[in-house]
Amino acid sequence: MKLHLKGPSDHKIKAAIQITGSKSESNRALLLQALFPSISIRNRSNSDDAAAMQKGLAISKGKVDIHHAGTAMRFLTGYFASQEGKNVILTGSQRMTERPIKVLVDALQSLGAAIDYVDKEGYPPISIKGNTLTKNNVRLPANISSQYISALLLIAPSLENGLELELIGKITSVPYIQMTLGLLNQIGVHTSFESNTIKVSATNHVAPIELVVESDWSSASYYYSIVALSELGSEIQLGSYKKESLQGDSVLAEIYKHFGVETTFLSNEIVLKKEWNPTTDLFSYDLANAPDIAQTIVVTCLGLGLACDLTGLHTLKIKETDRLEAMQAELTKFGAVVTVTDRSLHMEPTSHMASEVAIATYNDHRMAMAFAPLALKTSFEINDAEVVSKSYPDFWEDLKILGFRVQEL
Repeated sequence: MKLHLKGPSDHKIKAAIQITGSKSESNRALLLQALFPSISIRNRSNSDDAAAMQKGLAISKGKVDIHHAGTAMRFLTGYFASQEGKNVILTGSQRMTERPIKVLVDALQSLGAAIDYVDKEGYPPISIKGNTLTKNNVRLPANISSQYISALLLIAPSLENGLELELIGKITSVPYIQMTLGLLNQIGVHTSFESNTIKVSATNHVAPIELVVESDWSSASYYYSIVALSELGSEIQLGSYKKESLQGDSVLAEIYKHFGVETTFLSNEIVLKKEWNPTTDLFSYDLANAPDIAQTIVVTCLGLGLACDLTGLHTLKIKETDRLEAMQAELTKFGAVVTVTDRSLHMEPTSHMASEVAIATYNDHRMAMAFAPLALKTSFEINDAEVVSKSYPDFWEDLKILGFRVQEL
């Protein structure tokens, strides 16, 4: 599906949007529910990734295809490896077979897991024969995707002797690890995180509990960008959010102050308002703890004519696409001058943007949604726009609520 985007005729926006639960929280909650059926879940994400996770958890034997869902690939690897009697081939899309999983597989094998590579060593698909894991000590490099770490922590309470995980080096994406530990604590599992060592106690029983999934902060990032690119006084209300969030991307509330957006926390929602115009010509930030909002921030800077220096982006090369290379290619279409390394992105200020270009999405939901707010500044096309269903199926319809003109070509 190809879409043509134009911004609202009135750039002073006032609207309210309801966003479904966080994909990251939902997938963690679903795995915990599979381990402890006394858990119920409210406000689960309606994303493709959450659907793939739920479908995968219901399979005990044969092929489990999670398509593009990277979180499901990592989490299900840990789940199936620790479940006696489950015997599966875990696979996904062509891109998934190019995304490394060796670090997680090595860690699980050191705990006693029976995992083999079906094709290329270090990459899916993988053959998993579930068994009881009795070893409880494992070491991992700390600068890897936090999903490897969370995959181990989530199954830890179900292991016979719990788990002691030592992280070697500087830890990446700490908020996502804290999210996992926070959910474990909510269901009554004892954990500790001191220095670079995480301990999770074995748990035989979880009392009946309802986990309420907070709405997705990554999805909120696109509305932060829209407000930043709108006229002064523009305002968008988003639900359901809380100030004490488990999600690392809640740092948006602080980051977007640099772009003139003030966040007001109400009882169960946030209000984003454009209060002032940026007072600096360069935005510089280390996104090691929130790399998923990098694309949104770069596009915001492009729309505001700001230079941009983002670091801490080393995990972006193994996402749905190599997001650094993809961003450089697509930003250049608008006239931006962009340089990337394997962990950073720099963009020069852009005074004039090209229009009517076609943005490629690379099977990456965030490429489509991150560029959409730029329709406030110029009109363009989005190729393969249906890719947003991976995390936010209602995105294009919600943009129409704001007055964006979204035309299918």
